[in-house]
Amino acid sequence: MDTHTFKIYASITELPGSWDAVAVENAFLQTPYLRVLEESAPTNMQCFYIGIFEKTTLIGVALAQYLNLNQLESFGERDQCLKTTVRNFVFKNFASHVLFLGNNMITGQNGYVFNKNIDAKNISELLVACATEIIHFFKKQQITIHIVSFKDFYQHCAEELKQYAFASMYEFTTQPNMIFDLPESWETHEDYTAAFSKKYRDQYKRSHKKIEGIVTRELSLAEIHSNEERIYELYHHVAKNAPFNTFFLAKNHFSTFKKQCGEHFVLCGYFSDEKLIGFHTLLLNGDILETYFLGYDEQIQKEKMLYLNMLYNMTKYGIEHRFRKIIFGRTALEIKSSVGAKPVIMTGFIYHTNKWINKLMSRIFPKLEPSLVWQQRHPFK
Repeated sequence: MDTHTFKIYASITELPGSWDAVAVENAFLQTPYLRVLEESAPTNMQCFYIGIFEKTTLIGVALAQYLNLNQLESFGERDQCLKTTVRNFVFKNFASHVLFLGNNMITGQNGYVFNKNIDAKNISELLVACATEIIHFFKKQQITIHIVSFKDFYQHCAEELKQYAFASMYEFTTQPNMIFDLPESWETHEDYTAAFSKKYRDQYKRSHKKIEGIVTRELSLAEIHSNEERIYELYHHVAKNAPFNTFFLAKNHFSTFKKQCGEHFVLCGYFSDEKLIGFHTLLLNGDILETYFLGYDEQIQKEKMLYLNMLYNMTKYGIEHRFRKIIFGRTALEIKSSVGAKPVIMTGFIYHTNKWINKLMSRIFPKLEPSLVWQQRHPFK
């Protein structure tokens, strides 16, 4: 760190003019997306934008997010059991103020980017120093950060980082990131379906028959505005029934996203008799297609196999628009594998600022993570 310094900004209006040129390789660190966070972040989230300098030249940018879990209406209502009750008690009382170095709203290594090669030693030291400064910022406001998490590293990066400043932290993995690497030879959706084995081709045909009569179309900004209440209602139903949440989106999140990111944000609506009964969203990040939040009417979802059809439609979009891969994220691992996605392990690092609790992190953390048993599907010949 001898030649590198950093500066933490609380507003994007303060960012250096060269910010987007440095962040060019990742749309989730560029100012249009950062404006989305600033204008429509979850109510329990505060974002910090980090500029990393070599002497006076900006060479790297990073994102940090503070979450106050005391402001959360629910951690998730799907799993009601003793383990969940204990987990919620622990989070409320010993881990309610959380600092993420990275982006807790999306899956993947989107926490920082540099425009030149920086070794793992420097990166790890810079990230830890940034966390320490933000902890001090909150301490002045009489807020104690309980947990610091550096999230979502691919394994080769994690192996390098833990040789240095991350060495003393607890290394963890949660649910894998489901990623679909699209073959270059696929040019049409028919190329994709032709690659299915008979069992999964039959599944595809059956699901498409179920959704007959449902109209699917991409929504404009004006249409998102006019459907905003219904979109949020459908999103919130799915979100609150997830096994675990650390935030809920703001009601204006999707319209803000479309306004700021334009064609790089796609919201696709599903209509029955002109009533919105579901939607999915996509983020266009260079040659990578990232799936984002979705929502649906539960009863229609079951009847019409709506979620599976959404996955097929996302895949179709990725193929026909020539994306290299689709990031499907965590959750619903089995059904995502049935459309072609494969699990990729993501690693994080975490520590508690109370040294006594931190010593027990290797025992505590595995007990808080919801248990997961699933079977990977192999849909292709």
